[in-house]
Amino acid sequence: MAKIAVTSGEAGNRPARRLLASGDGWSASEVVCTLGPGDRTFEEQHSSLSIAIVAAGTFQYRSHAGSALMTPGSLLLGSPGQCFECGHEHGMGDRCISFSYTPEFFDRLDAAPSFRSLRVPPVRALSPVIARASAALSGAAYTFWEEIGIGLAGLAAQLDRGEKQEAKSISAAGIARVARIVRTLERDPDSPRDLSALAHEARLSPYHFLRMFQSITGVTPHQYLLRLRMQRAAVRLVREPAKIVEIALECGFGDVSNFNRTFRAEFGVSPRGWRRATI
Repeated sequence: MAKIAVTSGEAGNRPARRLLASGDGWSASEVVCTLGPGDRTFEEQHSSLSIAIVAAGTFQYRSHAGSALMTPGSLLLGSPGQCFECGHEHGMGDRCISFSYTPEFFDRLDAAPSFRSLRVPPVRALSPVIARASAALSGAAYTFWEEIGIGLAGLAAQLDRGEKQEAKSISAAGIARVARIVRTLERDPDSPRDLSALAHEARLSPYHFLRMFQSITGVTPHQYLLRLRMQRAAVRLVREPAKIVEIALECGFGDVSNFNRTFRAEFGVSPRGWRRATI
């Protein structure tokens, strides 16, 4: 399960970095830079595989492999050990959602341990995952960062290799694997669920499992599990006199405010309002 934490920003003119979430072989951070045309650039080095979504602003991304203008909606790609610098000669500051991965994590995705390009432009295929990450950064309820990170990593690796997104038919065996996972979730939706563990159970890489599950069910594993939990909570609110906070915690939510926001988004009414209207 992802661990949520916050770190302080870096001193001086270094970008401020806030850790959003981390898990087995990955982490997600918000990175805010306030440098402008009059500031000196400085050399940095990628310590791991890095994919950064440019959420706002523009900057020049330079390394020994060349340079690229980073714009909102594009992806900055970095390989371990790669030295680089970012210049803001065209305007002040930028904001990114940066994901870092270990080589072992990319191995599980059946992806290469380095990138050939410096960036992926803001193509249509990136829109859904970038929208989810941006919504998560703005405080959307009960976000599953691991799912976003896996989807982004697999898609970035595919686009970096120049491969097109093509619809593929799913075999009967693939459907059976997803059906088995759906039944597992249905039996016990309130227990903590790790996407990598579900993928392992399905005997697929996390990225291929995520794509196959979404293709078959129409939603991601997290979205599916979230709706199961919401439906179970809605039934319990009507049938049981338990406190809302107790139901929220027992249905897998970490706090009641998170539960309240998610419930309202799903049913259009607060848990208390739902209980009053249906009893």
